[in-house]
Amino acid sequence: MPDLATAAPIVGAAFLASAVEVVEAFTIVLAVSVVRGPRPATLGTAAALALLALAVAVLGPLLAKVPIHGLQLTIGVLLTVFGLGWLRKAVLRAAGALPLHDEAAVFREQTSALQRQADAHDRAADWLAGVAAFKAVLLEGTEVVFIVLAVGARPGLLAPAALGAAAACAVVLAAGIAIRRPLSKIPENSLKFAVGALLTGFGVFWSAEGLGAPFPGGDWSILALVGLFLAAGAALASLARRRVARPA
Repeated sequence: MPDLATAAPIVGAAFLASAVEVVEAFTIVLAVSVVRGPRPATLGTAAALALLALAVAVLGPLLAKVPIHGLQLTIGVLLTVFGLGWLRKAVLRAAGALPLHDEAAVFREQTSALQRQADAHDRAADWLAGVAAFKAVLLEGTEVVFIVLAVGARPGLLAPAALGAAAACAVVLAAGIAIRRPLSKIPENSLKFAVGALLTGFGVFWSAEGLGAPFPGGDWSILALVGLFLAAGAALASLARRRVARPA
């Protein structure tokens, strides 16, 4: 059983990263529910979750057979690439070089698209709406599964990672169902900034462990790595903001 110092960063990283993905999936599922009712939204979501559960059931035992150092190195490299991608976009959005992700705008676009499909294909409208919900949940859910498997790569840490992801799903869904509107008030870019730093920090940490060169301080060094990437991202955002604001 991992101690609190080891489990807390895992739970936190899985929670924050999963929350971002669940918010994006919820926006599309809500649009489906508003346009065509709860039935296609529920069926599409349930089908995607069943497929994700099957994938986890198949992949889980296979991952357990992979040598731990090879698994940590592979996941560490993937996490680093994944995290740097999130951090890059968050930096550019914070600097104003890219537009902020707007859940309200996404909701309006999805609602309009679903309504056009319903008008053009009346008989198949419910099926098309269910497919839209299925695709959204499957895509974002795949990223959640990857995050859980990645941050819980060390033996004994998969349960805390899954707990963090499950808590994120529960919180986001409870908030979304309560207000019945897109969760546009959530500071998504700030979350993505933090998640990018978290995933990159974990990626560098796992990569070092996989190579047999662990950082001094053990798991506590993850906090130092995350802080380093946060500071670097903030500095880059400030520099990019000045360049964007500079007159041509």
